[in-house]
Amino acid sequence: MISEKALNAILMSLLFCVPLWAWVSDEPFTITLATRAVIFALAAVGLNVALGLGGLVSLGHAVFFGIGGYAMGILAFHAQTYSPLMEWPFTISGTKLMPVIWLMAILFSGAAAFIIGLLSLRTTGVYFIMITLAFGQMFFFFAISWPAYGGEDGLSIYIRNSFPGMNTLDPIQFFGICFAILSLVLLLNVRLVKSPFGLALNAARQSSERVEAVGLDPFRLRLIALVISGMICGLAGALFADLNRFVSPTMFSWQMSGELIVFIVLGGLGRTFGPVAGATLFVVLEHALGGIGEYFLFFLGLLLLVVVLFARGGLYGVITGRADR
Repeated sequence: MISEKALNAILMSLLFCVPLWAWVSDEPFTITLATRAVIFALAAVGLNVALGLGGLVSLGHAVFFGIGGYAMGILAFHAQTYSPLMEWPFTISGTKLMPVIWLMAILFSGAAAFIIGLLSLRTTGVYFIMITLAFGQMFFFFAISWPAYGGEDGLSIYIRNSFPGMNTLDPIQFFGICFAILSLVLLLNVRLVKSPFGLALNAARQSSERVEAVGLDPFRLRLIALVISGMICGLAGALFADLNRFVSPTMFSWQMSGELIVFIVLGGLGRTFGPVAGATLFVVLEHALGGIGEYFLFFLGLLLLVVVLFARGGLYGVITGRADR
């Protein structure tokens, strides 16, 4: 068995070195796969703040992922068509600058998480799961019926957005941007877990009554966690849309929310780097078994069943010999 810190280092090193090898070998598709894994990992890390640390089983996190994607799509669409986003009471134009798009994705996703949290966190258990699922479906069908931005057909962006000083059309450079963001978010997540807020949130997950007894408000703790989680997922959605240069209502689908939970369960619930391992494994299996069509999901289901029954600590539990936290 190896230590968790060593496993973290190995995982991040592989995720960084494989695209570099692909770049040297002129294999751009492998770089794109690695970028996809990094973005999925970022979204799962965001969900893990609410699920792994706060104990909030959400089937609606695709809402924040989709809002981030549409924030990118709408801003880039108005920039490429030279049409203003809004003309009254003042003019707002679109933009192709990634930092501005990321900021908008984070702000709108955080605002949505705050509003959804105010309503959904008044419930618990299966009721919380169902109300988050309901919000996800509301956004999904709203996007389908929004013809201004493609409706059911989605919205295509002709050229990937720009980042100062970099050529984002170069796959390795775009991967570098995504990997740097993931590393930064993981670092912030490590600090969050060890902070007084993280300790209080973890305590609220285990026993709300004891947290209330020492004068803390579990509702407020969970609401803050949900907002942080939503903002990270929104950022991941903007990057995912930029990777594909396309946004569609499927980014809001409950299947997307379910996949994020699968990433966390596969990697290890509550582990800081568990979602990274789970997302990477998912993308590798999707590529390796994708040739067998829809049966890929059958084998993924079998793997998930084995993990839940016999390896409840996920990949991290199996390799480090420690169960879920």
